Amino acid sequence: MIRWIALCIAGACIASARTALGAEPPPPVTPVVTLTASATASIPNDRMYAWLRAEAENPDPARAAAEVNARMAKALARAKSAAGVEVATSGYSSYQVTDKNQPMRWRMAQTLSLESADFATMSAVVSKLQADDLMLLSGMNFAVSPDARRKAEDALTQQAIKAWQTRAQNAARGFGSDGWRTGKVTIQTGDYMRPQPMLRTMAMAASAPPVAVEAGNTDVTVSVVGEAVLDPPRTR
Repeated sequence: MIRWIALCIAGACIASARTALGAEPPPPVTPVVTLTASATASIPNDRMYAWLRAEAENPDPARAAAEVNARMAKALARAKSAAGVEVATSGYSSYQVTDKNQPMRWRMAQTLSLESADFATMSAVVSKLQADDLMLLSGMNFAVSPDARRKAEDALTQQAIKAWQTRAQNAARGFGSDGWRTGKVTIQTGDYMRPQPMLRTMAMAASAPPVAVEAGNTDVTVSVVGEAVLDPPRTR
């Protein structure tokens, strides 16, 4: 019995040895590296935005509302008469104001939004609305138009892709690989958001010249983030 058990163990050992000798070596590990490359350009701002508001206070809410409505109607007519200026109203508000040792009163306000690619016309309209129509300037801003941004992003995408490919090639060379292939890749662009008014009041005297403006530039960036699957490293 003991001899039979010994023979079984010996046979199992021989079979295991034969299996190990005949087994194929494990496949080589394929390196995968994640790379990032970006391209940026400074684009001239080609859109001007301005926000003005009609505001009034009165113990009688109806009178305060009437004053705001009249002022806004006059401002709307002036703004709409300017060629190339887009006009919209928003943000009508009404609330009570109570100050110490002061009678309670109502404050009414409504916002007028202007947008244009003609900076000279816009600055003249804004100046007139303040001086002649008693509108309060909440803020101004400049931005790149969606069309100009899209055109810039298309060109930057190609630059970012080429830069990413160069990094992938360098990574393959550094890991001792003969080549590489593209894995999962994403292209990221900055989200476009319409400019918002700055929360401050800017006053202007009736005799003041038109608002001086300098549009400046906006940086537009496109990034490529993805995997480069490298060929198995060369056997040294």
